[in-house]
Amino acid sequence: MNNLKFIDGIGFIPNDWSVKRADELCSKITKGTTPPKEDIVNNSNIPFLRVNNLTFDGLLDVNSSFIFVSEVAHRSVLSRSIAYKNDILMNIVGPPLGKMALLNDDFDEYNLNQAIVIYRVSSIDVARLFFFFFLKGVIAQNWLQSHSKKTSGQQNLTIEVCKNLPVPIPPLPEQIKIASILSTWDNAINTVQKLLANSQQQKKALMQQLLTGKKRFAGFEGEWEKVKLKSLGRCLTGLTYSPDDVVENGILVLRSSNVQSGKLSFADNVYVNKVIEEKNKTRYGDILVCIRNGSRNLIGKTAFIKEEGCGQTHGAFMTLFRGNHSEYVFQLFQSHAYYKQVSQNLGATINSINTSDLHDFVFFMPSNKLEIEKIAAVLTTADQEIDNLRAQLNHLKQEKKALMQQLLTGKRRVKIEEAA
Repeated sequence: MNNLKFIDGIGFIPNDWSVKRADELCSKITKGTTPPKEDIVNNSNIPFLRVNNLTFDGLLDVNSSFIFVSEVAHRSVLSRSIAYKNDILMNIVGPPLGKMALLNDDFDEYNLNQAIVIYRVSSIDVARLFFFFFLKGVIAQNWLQSHSKKTSGQQNLTIEVCKNLPVPIPPLPEQIKIASILSTWDNAINTVQKLLANSQQQKKALMQQLLTGKKRFAGFEGEWEKVKLKSLGRCLTGLTYSPDDVVENGILVLRSSNVQSGKLSFADNVYVNKVIEEKNKTRYGDILVCIRNGSRNLIGKTAFIKEEGCGQTHGAFMTLFRGNHSEYVFQLFQSHAYYKQVSQNLGATINSINTSDLHDFVFFMPSNKLEIEKIAAVLTTADQEIDNLRAQLNHLKQEKKALMQQLLTGKRRVKIEEAA
């Protein structure tokens, strides 16, 4: 500890590091403004950024919806929030907080609304990328979270809080080396993200071809059949329980929060002390389906039950589909044809679908069992590739997060090569 000093809000840092407030390092820290409706236009090249355009990766979300403002508004009522390449943006209204973007030169200039703050780094004491990585890191975000105002389920950061953020400052060569290391990790993460996105698109295209019969495997012929889901199996009613039934250890009740990306997640578990009939316990090959939820977007989402879910049950807002060709049916449950029927059967006032409606969902299927199994096997393999890339991505993000925590506090020092 002799070589360290304690800084309130940051923790221990090396003695040869200094600390400055963000406003000592930036020539501008301000938030955006709301333009008049008539200044939201289509014939402009000035994007008006909102929170949905930012990401936790620090990049603009190119898949989000962009709106544009007029040149007149940009130069007048919105002039204080004109943003440029290398400006750092962060949302100040949440939850969640911590979405960011380091602006690039895709556009000459940008503007932003009142839920976003600009950090324009200008000090010779700090490297812009180092400041950016610090702002993204756990230390800065925890400090900002602790100083946010929380009212009616909303979080807000004031400009004053954003300006007062304490920033540890290593010697400049060390900052540059740290930023370079973390940029290398970002490049690796971005590479895997692109591979994942490509695999997901390829799987989507493959489903469209294989589940509609547009593409057939060699050796298979004949017309496909129109079948109702109830001819393939049946839906099992979920368990109703009260708060008094909830215990620390008991039977796990699978709910919509346990369904993530077509698989089971066990980060949010509820256990009950009910006696469950054997037929209502989950089995390998069961498909968990969300039939009721507060959000319409969650209705119909599914998970394939594997070994880790066996011996558990499911809640009343879920159903289990149990039947034949479960791997194939699970792929049908990811298809456009399935979600179109979910949308058509949603309740007008309650976000739900009935199991009787689900039983009447119609699909086209091969009559040949071997063709069904072949299609299911190919699509399941594609899912496994996606799962592997997703796991690789999560691993890289966790490793980078831990490394950031060490590098940005000086717990791990980098070697600086001396000039010859």
